[in-house]
Amino acid sequence: MISVKKQVLISLFYFLLAASLGILLRLFPVTDVNVTYKYIVHTHSHIALLGWVYVSLTSLIFHLFIKKEASKRYARVFWCTQFTIIGMLVSFPITGYALFSIIFSTLFLICTYWFYAIFRNNYSGNKANYSYKFIYTSLLFMVFSSIGPWALGIIMTTLGNTSHWYKNAIYFYLHFQYNGWFIFCLLGIFFFVIEKNKIYFDEKIISSFYKWMVLSCIFTVFLSVLWIKPPTYIYVFALTGSTLQLLAAFKFQKIITHIKFDISKELSPFIYRLIQFVYLLFIFKILLQFISSIPYFAELVSQVVDFVIGYLHLIFLGLVSLCLFVFLYYFKLLKLSKIYLKIYLSGFIVSEVLIIYKGFCNWQQISIFENYYLTLVIVSGLIPISLLGIFIQNLPKITFLSKK
Repeated sequence: MISVKKQVLISLFYFLLAASLGILLRLFPVTDVNVTYKYIVHTHSHIALLGWVYVSLTSLIFHLFIKKEASKRYARVFWCTQFTIIGMLVSFPITGYALFSIIFSTLFLICTYWFYAIFRNNYSGNKANYSYKFIYTSLLFMVFSSIGPWALGIIMTTLGNTSHWYKNAIYFYLHFQYNGWFIFCLLGIFFFVIEKNKIYFDEKIISSFYKWMVLSCIFTVFLSVLWIKPPTYIYVFALTGSTLQLLAAFKFQKIITHIKFDISKELSPFIYRLIQFVYLLFIFKILLQFISSIPYFAELVSQVVDFVIGYLHLIFLGLVSLCLFVFLYYFKLLKLSKIYLKIYLSGFIVSEVLIIYKGFCNWQQISIFENYYLTLVIVSGLIPISLLGIFIQNLPKITFLSKK
């Protein structure tokens, strides 16, 4: 069985690859790139979500929650998952969505069901804990999100990829990945840290927080279909979901207020400031979703693709990836130096500002500054540079013994 640290190193390598592919995509407006843009977009997104985030989260779940007797079964699903990810890494840049990439994507989904079954049958903790409730719910959302990819095949053969249903199936999948699987799993690990250190929290507040988060995740899926200007009741559902999420955020703030002193004692000052930044991103995400439930802004977002890209990167590069860094560091599965984290943060924050700036310019129909695209390439390049540094920092040390 490969060690959890090596599993994390593999996931980090996927992140480095995904970030490098992101730079390749940034180069398209700057110079001639002899590859198919759409194919690289597919590769970039799949390796980022399924390589970095999925492998990191499942490695953490195995490390913290699964009985060690299930190690052999987990090892089998782990290596089968790597086979499917590498298959997508090879096939997507060459063919895009075609026979082999679809086969590997389908096999990956089957591996996720397999992992869910292993967790369900081999959980090592107390099922009354809220950490279990959040983790188990996250896996349910992960399984539920797969309805989107399964539906794509049917939609492509019957309605074609220009149908509204095609995009809605993709948005359905992304919603329950980002807002369901990722967020709930990270919250589960967060509450595990609280429970592990026996930090007191009000169970009534966390119970309300959990229920409202589940309901809001279900209802905010309707935000994903507002771009087609649906009937009024869909807007009502979307607004209900974003409002419930705001209420959940107030409950979460109460929890944080009561435990922040105890949490600060568990983390180094730099990592504590980093988790505070992640919390701000979480609140900002909720506010953005609430704003996007307003019809005017829902239509605006559908028209300005940079706002969508900025939002997705905010969640992926900011909220999810930084939170993963904190947890992997806390559980001693990843070494992190301040310099590489600062380089990463600089690349993330400045590139976000540039992406939103371009979206604002498109919205207001004003010109972007000269050499914008080259500047974005240079700034975004800080992210793979930082990841390469972290990756090298975590490589196993090789010692050579000289013969006497």
